[in-house]
Amino acid sequence: MTKRQRHIAHLHLHDVLTETRYADVIELVSGITPHVQAVPPDAVQLDLASALRYFDMSPYDVVQLAKIRMKALYGIDCSAGLAGNRMLAAMAADASAPGHTTWVPDGRAAEWLHPRPVTALPGIGRATASTLSRYGLHTVGQVADVPPATLQRLLGAAQARLLAERARGHDPRPVTPMEPAAHLTDDLVLDRDCLDPAQHHRSVLGLADRIGQRLRGEGQVAGRITLTVRYADRSSTTRVHKLPEPTNHSPALVAAALGLLAALGLQRARVRAFAVRADDLLPAGGAYRQLSLDRGDARARAAEAAADRARRRFGAGVVRPGALAD
Repeated sequence: MTKRQRHIAHLHLHDVLTETRYADVIELVSGITPHVQAVPPDAVQLDLASALRYFDMSPYDVVQLAKIRMKALYGIDCSAGLAGNRMLAAMAADASAPGHTTWVPDGRAAEWLHPRPVTALPGIGRATASTLSRYGLHTVGQVADVPPATLQRLLGAAQARLLAERARGHDPRPVTPMEPAAHLTDDLVLDRDCLDPAQHHRSVLGLADRIGQRLRGEGQVAGRITLTVRYADRSSTTRVHKLPEPTNHSPALVAAALGLLAALGLQRARVRAFAVRADDLLPAGGAYRQLSLDRGDARARAAEAAADRARRRFGAGVVRPGALAD
């Protein structure tokens, strides 16, 4: 029996996406095929098997349909890759200009891969690329032609096996719709590109403070804080901080988020958006907390609880950090 050919599409979205807008994109492409996998922060992958039967269209035309809907409904341009597996589709999308689609048919995958730089393969970092370069291995085709035993001597058995499979264009992973990991995110898209470090500070402070309010309102604590900064050129930087203990205390979350911001050194960066995310969520009642003899900490938590009660009664803006006052 002939193995059924897979058609996987990778859509790279050329836009600054909030969490809500990204969810809208997932919902839109789910109307074309139910087999959609999110690839945060700005891509999605689609298994087109059911869509081909439903729309009675070629794989390329189904991808164009998804791109047209994205542009018409949300004004988002996409570059797209279409191939027989997830890895090739993602690489094809990376090789496509905004608005364009690169299709790598199964029979031409090796031909398309061979001249590409070895760094185009996923998971090939600077150290591995440097090792391969010392032995004259600069392209995917050169790596594919190396005997497995030689690759093992250069990289070790596990890494060599994985690299050989990728160099030959193999990727057995299915597109698997997954529930997002438990997290809370708050984001802010600025009205214009911002160079002001003071405004950067206020933006991140406000986001982290609101994350703390939401955690306490839902009876949860977070074990990790993530800060994502998106720039005017649509690139982004993400940094993660593991908290000393799970918490929903806003000052602790704010301190962690501002520490990540300070470490980035954005004095001359043109920033378009910020996002703060709380991960590793646990029920507040079941989380441990380090005992403290600091009376100031107890007073701060009591004041925070009073502020939360005031917000529930009079509105979210009635109490906020002094640094955010107009």
